[in-house]
Amino acid sequence: MSDLFEVLEKIQKSPGMYLGRPSVSDLFMFLMGYEFARSEQGIELTDAEESFWDEFQPWLQNKLGIASVTSWAKLIMLSCHDEKAGFELFFRLLDEFNQRNQAISLADQLNLNPAQGETWSFQHLADILILEPQIAMARTGC
Repeated sequence: MSDLFEVLEKIQKSPGMYLGRPSVSDLFMFLMGYEFARSEQGIELTDAEESFWDEFQPWLQNKLGIASVTSWAKLIMLSCHDEKAGFELFFRLLDEFNQRNQAISLADQLNLNPAQGETWSFQHLADILILEPQIAMARTGC
């Protein structure tokens, strides 16, 4: 069985084949069924999949400045005029979320961690990793 991100890539390329139409609400329901099928088959989540299921919703709420228990699909639809626009926005947001996770993972590997009690934004991490490479090299001995 394909992992979550392989499935999402296929859906993004051919939404009609998987969902009938490009729809963020239909995508959400498809993914709920996909997750259920995997759990019924006893297929373990990868770290990246676990991150998506555990962190995407809170990340999206924070990004949009909305505190809600509603689904990420409904949160996205608050910003969109139709389901197709919501579908397209989901994939842009997913890319941003994945880039954030990659930057955090790289920062962890390079021991670039904030001081206790301090938090760093995605932009701060990007600034460190892109604009200040000498810090990364100094900490890793590269």
